[in-house]
Amino acid sequence: MPSLNPSAEQLAHFIEAMPAGVPITMLNLLRFNEQAQYAAGSEHSPCSGRQAYARYSRIALARVQAAGGSVEFAAQAHAALIAPAEEKWDELLLVRYPSKEAFLEMIGDEQYQAAAEHRTAALADSRLIGTTAR
Repeated sequence: MPSLNPSAEQLAHFIEAMPAGVPITMLNLLRFNEQAQYAAGSEHSPCSGRQAYARYSRIALARVQAAGGSVEFAAQAHAALIAPAEEKWDELLLVRYPSKEAFLEMIGDEQYQAAAEHRTAALADSRLIGTTAR
């Protein structure tokens, strides 16, 4: 089953499990839809999943930077050496934030939330994993 947006339970677990006041890096694994899957009646023109993600990224990157964050690494995925056969990813991103609090403030931002429509339309599946340095 695809995972595109966090449930209330997942968000609550993230808030509880991630340490406060320390830098975090969010690992993003992305699999794109061939064609973006906007809701019926959407005002957005048809496009590929990658193009819809680019629409999201233009706004999201500005919000990431406003939160004090940065994209540390972006890469195209080619092949998994150790993974279930059906688990395939197109891209991965590592995005660093000054703290979980900065990340949570960003995802609550009105502009970010409006842009998230493009992310949801773009992706067939995703993972978003919070990490801290050892």
